[in-house]
Amino acid sequence: MALLETRNLSKSFGGLQAIHDVSLKVESNKVHGLIGPNGSGKSTFFNLLTGVYQPDKGSYIEFDNVDVTGKPAHYIAGKGLSRTFQLLRLYGELSVLDNVLVGFHPHTKYSPFAPFFNGSEVRRQDQIVKEQMFELLEFIGLAEHAEIPAAELSGGQRRLLALGRAIAMRPKMLLLDEPGAGLSPANIDNLMDTIMTLKDRYNLTIVVVEHILKVVMATCDTITVLDHGQKISEGTPEFVKNDPAVVEAYLGREMEDEDIRAAMNT
Repeated sequence: MALLETRNLSKSFGGLQAIHDVSLKVESNKVHGLIGPNGSGKSTFFNLLTGVYQPDKGSYIEFDNVDVTGKPAHYIAGKGLSRTFQLLRLYGELSVLDNVLVGFHPHTKYSPFAPFFNGSEVRRQDQIVKEQMFELLEFIGLAEHAEIPAAELSGGQRRLLALGRAIAMRPKMLLLDEPGAGLSPANIDNLMDTIMTLKDRYNLTIVVVEHILKVVMATCDTITVLDHGQKISEGTPEFVKNDPAVVEAYLGREMEDEDIRAAMNT
């Protein structure tokens, strides 16, 4: 069953057609890759899904059986669609733990006046949430840095923190925008394991935009390929990496099958 579906999704900026008639389905509890050369429209597509951009007339976006076309970002996030950003958006002055608590905040159950009337219960609930968020930090490997300001983390650690904050929002679907950017080769391997564990541990559906093709090929059940804002291919990793249209889009020339496979696994 599809958790996300787009039909004829389009977006133009003046005379530039950034996304043109892209239709796809993302099945529940699957990892779906979205790849394409630089400027192919991947980030624009994410921004349309999450309400950052308004789609053109005639577009349709359905999430969890609800029409979210043109809805504001906070509405879509409230339905369970969370994302990370290629350009990290963390609170550098806050601790690592406080950053993930910010992600959980929309799920706070008590009213702003509750501390005045039932302070002990509020403190109890806060402690439970902090323990859950600390477990999340353990999962992403940042527990030992829980109390330091986020600004003191390395680039790779900040990217992990952004992932943790997105998970803290308890989404049904997680959109990962270039999660491998800035990571060392060893951490890239860890990222692939993390993506697969995330899906099962948190019962997530995941959509990944990633320029490191090895990550997409190793983790995704289905891959959609964009080029110049249009869908040019879709299927299993095996199908996509052997699709001449995909190779032509990435490399601009025909290659032998063995060269295609090498390009997709580096």
